[in-house]
Amino acid sequence: MIAPAARAALQEWLSVQKALRDASDNTVAAYRRDVTHFIAFMTGHRGEAQGLARLTSAGVPEMRAWMAACRAEGLGARSLARRLSAVKSFYRWLSRREDFDATAVLATRAPRFERKLPRPLSVKAAQDLLDACEVQARTPWVAARDVAVVTLLYGCGLRISEALGLSGAALPLGETLRITGKGGKERIVPVITPARTAVADYVRHCPFEPGPDAPLFRGVRGGPLGPRAVQKLVAAVRAQLGLPASVTPHAMRHSFATHLLNAGGDLRAIQELLGHASLSTTQAYTAVDTVHLMEVYRRTHPKA
Repeated sequence: MIAPAARAALQEWLSVQKALRDASDNTVAAYRRDVTHFIAFMTGHRGEAQGLARLTSAGVPEMRAWMAACRAEGLGARSLARRLSAVKSFYRWLSRREDFDATAVLATRAPRFERKLPRPLSVKAAQDLLDACEVQARTPWVAARDVAVVTLLYGCGLRISEALGLSGAALPLGETLRITGKGGKERIVPVITPARTAVADYVRHCPFEPGPDAPLFRGVRGGPLGPRAVQKLVAAVRAQLGLPASVTPHAMRHSFATHLLNAGGDLRAIQELLGHASLSTTQAYTAVDTVHLMEVYRRTHPKA
């Protein structure tokens, strides 16, 4: 049970994340789940509803008990680190509002975990996937739409939410495209000729008028195209081509970055194209490139 004051504080904090940090609906929902889980644990652990006064007294023993309970539930290190990050963010905000010392919460260390490397497709597999997308749908305009969406993911390195968030105002696509990414951060990405051609072909075939305020990509009934439809498309193609389960719409973005890097692309430039806030995020692709080089070395070097 969450006391009304604590519930109100949580809602206010979530509103701040949405308004000032431009957090997505999915991010806000995840924050709500994570912090609610912590408060619910504290309620059971202490045997009473957790109002603001009780929440401000959380100490090291409570944090250790909560993290142990999370691990006992089977939560992995990466997921626990994400959950702890949400709780810390809430307490950082709450400590400023209520003027209390939140050091015990903020100093809690997340469990260590090995970051997963991006798993891009090979250049040939990426091209095969694009070719196969064209023959999945029986309706010509749907087939053209599928090709256009996946080509934007691979050709421009867009997140699926960014591609599906485009409206008719982006038409006709020029040589660059202004994208609003995570945290409301804007970036300019080049649009390669195959992507412009694929989108123009889709617009010609689409039976729905691409008004400036209407979604560019439509579902079969005319509503906005959802990410699940693109995920199902890629899953079907993946099965046909015998590609691994790591091949998802987001893997096309990984492939974009990795193929640019392999071709000699500058890491800073790739960071800007992807819209990464931190270069350390983009540097994961250098690790992928190193893994690839070592595989080639072991396979071809006479002394390996």
